[in-house]
Amino acid sequence: MALLVESTINGDKAEFVCEADETLMDVLRNRLGLKGVKEGCGTGDCGACSIKLDGTLVCSCLVLGAEAQGRTVETVEGMSDGAKLHPLQQKFLEHAALQCGICTPGFLIAADALLEKNPNPSEEEIRYALAGNLCRCTGYDKIVKAVQDAAKTMNGAAK
Repeated sequence: MALLVESTINGDKAEFVCEADETLMDVLRNRLGLKGVKEGCGTGDCGACSIKLDGTLVCSCLVLGAEAQGRTVETVEGMSDGAKLHPLQQKFLEHAALQCGICTPGFLIAADALLEKNPNPSEEEIRYALAGNLCRCTGYDKIVKAVQDAAKTMNGAAK
């Protein structure tokens, strides 16, 4: 059964039609063209499909598209301001905190969710907040350093 869903996605009002059993991950990728949402495991274990739903970090493979009705969805595509990268995106590049890119959008969204709640996290808090995201290429030290550096930049910009 097809359902019409109205939502706000990356700050813009959106409407889409989806099947009742279709995941939000599939809707975002296949119906709306938001390819930053990656399918890693399909079971919520890897974090590659991480998004923010009403400001809460979730694995979009575990959410039905219909559950986005009336809600706010944020993906990695909504982080930058046109060609101007978000500080997290910039610091991931500067610290070489990515390789193949499958996990990168999920890490960026998870780090953004963390920094919204805790703008000055410790290394331990960063590692804990990112524990739901798996990377098979880079290891985690460069990712943690990038988040720490982005937090400093964002805190400096906020003053």
